[in-house]
Amino acid sequence: MRGVVIGGTASGVGKTVATLATIRALSNAGHAVQPAKAGPDFIDPSHHAAVAGRPSRTLDPWLQGTEGLRRNYARGEGDVCVVEGAMGLYDGEVSSTAMVAETLDLPVVLVADANAGMESVAATALGFERFATYAGRDVDVAGVIAQRAHGGRHEAGIRGALPDGLTYFGRIAPDDGLEIPERHLGLHLSEEAPIADGALDVAAAELSVDRLLGVAREPNLATSPSDGGVVEGGREGSTPDPDRPRVAVARDEAFRFVYPATIERLRERATVVTFAPTAGDPLPDCDGVYLPGGYPELHADALAASPALDGIAAAAAEGRPVLGECGGFMALASTLTTAEGDTHGMAGVLPADVRMHDRYRALDHVELRAKRDGPTARSGETRRGHEFHYSAADVDDDARFAFDVERGTGIDGDHDGLIEHRTLGTYCHVHPESGAFDAFLDGL
Repeated sequence: MRGVVIGGTASGVGKTVATLATIRALSNAGHAVQPAKAGPDFIDPSHHAAVAGRPSRTLDPWLQGTEGLRRNYARGEGDVCVVEGAMGLYDGEVSSTAMVAETLDLPVVLVADANAGMESVAATALGFERFATYAGRDVDVAGVIAQRAHGGRHEAGIRGALPDGLTYFGRIAPDDGLEIPERHLGLHLSEEAPIADGALDVAAAELSVDRLLGVAREPNLATSPSDGGVVEGGREGSTPDPDRPRVAVARDEAFRFVYPATIERLRERATVVTFAPTAGDPLPDCDGVYLPGGYPELHADALAASPALDGIAAAAAEGRPVLGECGGFMALASTLTTAEGDTHGMAGVLPADVRMHDRYRALDHVELRAKRDGPTARSGETRRGHEFHYSAADVDDDARFAFDVERGTGIDGDHDGLIEHRTLGTYCHVHPESGAFDAFLDGL
């Protein structure tokens, strides 16, 4: 499956809109598009899936390793893959869009803000192309999409200034209908703030499908879909089996941040049953519980009143494995205080009180080393993931931590993963390539 990477000159330059327009342009031309996202992200992929009609794949060398990244790409469906980058093209110490493009040997289409420039857009693109050599990176910047570019003289000036070897792929015209609202963890999810089809079709019509396909190429995989790892995107399901363990997974407005690969990995070895705590669902009959990240602070009233929290507390007391990541960790705490100052009782399994803040408290790729045996790692093992949260946890003096933080912030700067019985709550989101979910399943 040939592919192309949509990289940006910086964060906030409009990569998501350019990616969605590219997906729509290729789809309108009759191509089956597999979307993907460079780096750890749950929000942009929701927009990809809404436009492409299939789950977006995660490509991150820190979370997955080189081979894991290539496996996830190789399992894609479609005839062309569109990979949205993260931040600016070269930004990121341990994982960047440039690293993803280099690992797969895919060309980069650079998104540049042309709102107040013409020839300078070409100069910017040329600088990004030449920086690869300066930095010793094997990155092929193939050309540009001009974001917020007007037509006529403005577009002609940009296109005419591009040197040989840099292709003009088209423009995204200024349009308020293409704006996606933001909140504290990034853009709104696709279900909350979809881009109108009409606006997206107009943007897509300004992109050259022929030029995009002309630079797209087959990646360097050096692996195969059968080389272990996990399947992402739900192609391989599982039929209910009374002899298989049952894992209850929270899926509603409060618990939205889950990699498709995680659900698929669970389904390979267990029967997955979903429930919606904020809708009043009780905890289903299960052998283990997984609470993904999300926005529990936006639904704290409904969550606090949900019978699911009592069921989770009972399951934890009985010794069933319970795993909560970020938002899931917050739900397992004693209390959750919103940014407005309202305090709500949570499951009370973990000895912590969580409070929301106006600015983010942690944003980084993470590496953890297990201090003791736990649901996702044995003592001494390491797990890699990422963290991005606006909350902080005040933990009891006698709280037990599961991990030392070797990279990142964790709960207190040095530790992550509060553990009680067989319940674990962390600020770290892990990908199944880390081995964490295999360990969790082994303990059922």
